Amino acid sequence: MGASDDSGPFVIDPSGRDLHGDAARLRARGPATRIVLPGGVGAWAVTGPALLRRLLTDDRVSKDAYLHWPPLANGDVGPGWQLFPWVAVRNMLTAYGDDHRRLRRLVSSAFTPRRTATLRPRVEAIVADLLGELGALAAGGSVDLRDRYAYPLPIRVICELFGVADPDAREEIRRCVDAFFRTTAGPEEAAAAFPRMQEIIRGIVREKRARPADDLSSALIAARDEGSPLSEEELVGTLMLFLSAGHETTVNLLDNAIHAMLVHPGQLALVRAGRAAWDDVIEETLRAEPPVANLPLRFAVEDIVLDDGVVIGKGEAILACYAAAGRDAAAHGDDADLFDVTRADKEHLAFGHGVHYCLGAPLARLEAAIALPALFTRFPGMALAVKPDELRPLDSFISNGHRALPVLLIPGW
Repeated sequence: MGASDDSGPFVIDPSGRDLHGDAARLRARGPATRIVLPGGVGAWAVTGPALLRRLLTDDRVSKDAYLHWPPLANGDVGPGWQLFPWVAVRNMLTAYGDDHRRLRRLVSSAFTPRRTATLRPRVEAIVADLLGELGALAAGGSVDLRDRYAYPLPIRVICELFGVADPDAREEIRRCVDAFFRTTAGPEEAAAAFPRMQEIIRGIVREKRARPADDLSSALIAARDEGSPLSEEELVGTLMLFLSAGHETTVNLLDNAIHAMLVHPGQLALVRAGRAAWDDVIEETLRAEPPVANLPLRFAVEDIVLDDGVVIGKGEAILACYAAAGRDAAAHGDDADLFDVTRADKEHLAFGHGVHYCLGAPLARLEAAIALPALFTRFPGMALAVKPDELRPLDSFISNGHRALPVLLIPGW
């Protein structure tokens, strides 16, 4: 477990078994505090929402580990480190300055709110298919909604967008992504997942070059081959980003929102009575149970002196603690730990802030806005199949969700 006092750096628990407890302990140490990541790697945890917003928009904070983090350049961290894929991949998530602007321009038009809205009919069709499958299982006892609903919707949507039709490739992508987020992974598993994911993506690139189609993978490949300033490594890294982060965060959003409604029936009653909207459920879930609890890593380009005199030194790593920020009492009051769909201020950082704000946020919100009401309308008597304290969290201090979400499905028609 994380350290319980401020006598030394807070040791991050890689299992994520008490994400919100650890978040509270980090907050108690101040808006920025020293931590130890898995593997004994030192960093700063930033939990204060105001400070986090400032640093996320500060040009003195970089996401390029190759340029601004000595442990990577010096070989102090390598492929066996649990967080290696998060710092070693080359894409817009890890780019800085002009490189980030160049890469973001290449893909931003694909994820505008207007273009995302055109996906609504397809999302609705996938939701209908999945509900039909669930209906066939309703009489068979407990069903894992994470595996049978929260996961397949976003992976089907993102894979269709990028033209990944092969079910075997989808399943391998899932295994690799699970390994990226599982921060209890051993050195061998951690070292194997990153090159395996690169191999899968390179196979997709080869296939799309041979048989281009009307999908985003083909469009990116064409841009690369027609002289766009996109290296082959960046092309592979960009596809990795969208095929991993493009579904994992939405899986957790759906998982956590469904869970919240089942363990807070009074909140669900407010929605059904029209006193709150499903959008309120989505935003309160993003605040109180963000899909990504802690996002690695950013790096200080130069010494950064904070208001309280604390100095984040040049080259030091920064962990953005979104779960801690979402429950900050100074921002959300003494009841910040409570899930309340009627809360007036649901402001959160679940999708980041500033130049690295998540391009997929409109798509995640669209999927949730369709999937959640459809599920609770189809199965109005749905209930957890186990006691809430029997649910087990993911083995991760990054990804915030459940290993499984077993429910009893009670149909309405």
